[in-house]
Amino acid sequence: MSNATDQGSKKAYLDRDFMDGPDARPLRLLAEYLEPMERFEDYNIHDTILMFGSARIKSREMAEAALTDAKKSGGDLARAERDLLHSRYYEDTRELAFRLTEWSKQLNESGRRFVICSGGGPGIMEAANRGASEARGENIGLGISLPMEQSNNPYITRRLDFEFHYFFMRKFWFLYLAKAVVMMPGGFGTMDELFESLTLVQTGKVRKKLPVVLYGSDFWDRVIDFDAMIEYGTISPEDVNLFHRADTVDDAFEYITCRLLEDALGRPGICL
Repeated sequence: MSNATDQGSKKAYLDRDFMDGPDARPLRLLAEYLEPMERFEDYNIHDTILMFGSARIKSREMAEAALTDAKKSGGDLARAERDLLHSRYYEDTRELAFRLTEWSKQLNESGRRFVICSGGGPGIMEAANRGASEARGENIGLGISLPMEQSNNPYITRRLDFEFHYFFMRKFWFLYLAKAVVMMPGGFGTMDELFESLTLVQTGKVRKKLPVVLYGSDFWDRVIDFDAMIEYGTISPEDVNLFHRADTVDDAFEYITCRLLEDALGRPGICL
């Protein structure tokens, strides 16, 4: 229990010692459910397109500047060249988010919007929010407070810029509203989100149809050997149908939009 103070009576919800203590943890959890829900309702947001990926992937302009600096100063040239090569994933994310946002804004007659949502940070997350912002669309950043992370990126719609303390409440809001998921190359966090998404779909805990796109075969084929998992019998052969591989913005865009038109908007025959 929280320690008594000598300041006289105080409303419990104004007592910082109590609210920040372990006994009030259920209240903090509830707040991370109710407060985002209020904001989403205010903006009439019921559907999102999630875009996950590494916080370390740079934009092309940043990567080019870093390469120029490395050549001048004798810095890590190999790393700078690698970052420039991989910056294509930032630019592809940015373009895909732009195109999906423009497409979504044309669905006025349906009463539905599919709003770009990211983890709110730098790298691929920034690219997703940036592309949606450049298309003049509202977009969401579900950030998390971490000791080594910087604040959320500046492209997020201000009222839809969140910072969570609890990972699992952030994950809840990621998938509760999601109608499609795009997985760009990433690290542990991206793998976590990928396998959680696939597990929920595989086990039927997510009852809605949730198209998942793995973008960049050159990355995913090296990082995850799904064929080996089938060979060892740890997944079924049909489980690889839970996701779609894409290597171009055109492919990812066509797949996502056709699936949303069929699955979310009930327009059969769109996908060939």
